[in-house]
Amino acid sequence: MGSDRQDRLERFLCAATAFLPNRLSTAEAVCRHHANGVTLVAPEPPSAVVWPETTEEVAHIVRLAGEHAIPLIAFGGGTSLEGHVNAPQGGVSVDLSRMDAVLAVRPDDLDCTVQAGITLERLNAELRATGLFFPVDPGSGLATLGGMASTRASGTTTVRYGSMRDNVISLTAVLASGSIIRTARRARKSAAGYDLTHLLVGAEGTLGIITELTLKLHGVPDTVMCALAGFDSLDGACRASTLAIQAGLAVARIELLDCKQIQCVNAASGLAMAERPTLFVEFHGSAPACRADFETFTEIARDEGGHDLASATSEDERRRLWKARHDALWSVKTM
Repeated sequence: MGSDRQDRLERFLCAATAFLPNRLSTAEAVCRHHANGVTLVAPEPPSAVVWPETTEEVAHIVRLAGEHAIPLIAFGGGTSLEGHVNAPQGGVSVDLSRMDAVLAVRPDDLDCTVQAGITLERLNAELRATGLFFPVDPGSGLATLGGMASTRASGTTTVRYGSMRDNVISLTAVLASGSIIRTARRARKSAAGYDLTHLLVGAEGTLGIITELTLKLHGVPDTVMCALAGFDSLDGACRASTLAIQAGLAVARIELLDCKQIQCVNAASGLAMAERPTLFVEFHGSAPACRADFETFTEIARDEGGHDLASATSEDERRRLWKARHDALWSVKTM
């Protein structure tokens, strides 16, 4: 690091430490942790980590960084696969994990407002008593809602519920100037003004640091039914997916593992699945509707070369059927 850059960093750290005593660290292990995502990208640690607890504190940190020309990297759960938490030019990681409050839940309006550092797992635990849930599932319950919005996360439920782009109503963010903006309103039918919400969703922190979000919620379905089907060919599995959606089935999840992925899962997780292209499907709705959808899906799958169809409705059975899909990432990395 050049002497000028080092001087600027030291001046920033001095000012930030005075502002947030005991909430800033330059420890090597802490900095390494904040560049250690689940990714193939080589880690590039920041020079320091700071833990704000309010939007106003984030704004103050951003203004200080601007004054000293210090790069900032927003950090949520560190679960990204694309190296979003890396600090290629050094700088400071702004860890939002302490901003993890549920600020409001409005069951009648099917929405809630949360701080950006709350994890998906914790949000849905907080919502359990309301009969509602937040449906976007990127594969890790430890992902934060701010990080999910910033990367426009999707996941296994996108086929029915959409991605983060479809489920963020409005948000609060701190811009590079340190100013705080609140986008949109909670009214669903409002079309007034620029769509700043969806400009910031997916911007990966380049336009501002998201600190609060208002999210759409959905009712927990009466019945959840999983189905599993192996196919003679990849083309057959793909055609079955398309036909299931065209038939209007209440598909909430539909995921495909090819032969090589099944081979990896069998080796790493001790399963004995047939090594053929396999669809993992989940239906949400009433019990009769889910059963009818499963029967229709069975007919579609068999017409396209599907075999070994299985279904499950209990949570333990669903977990067993989905185990291969959930283990796929780690199994492939192990292989």
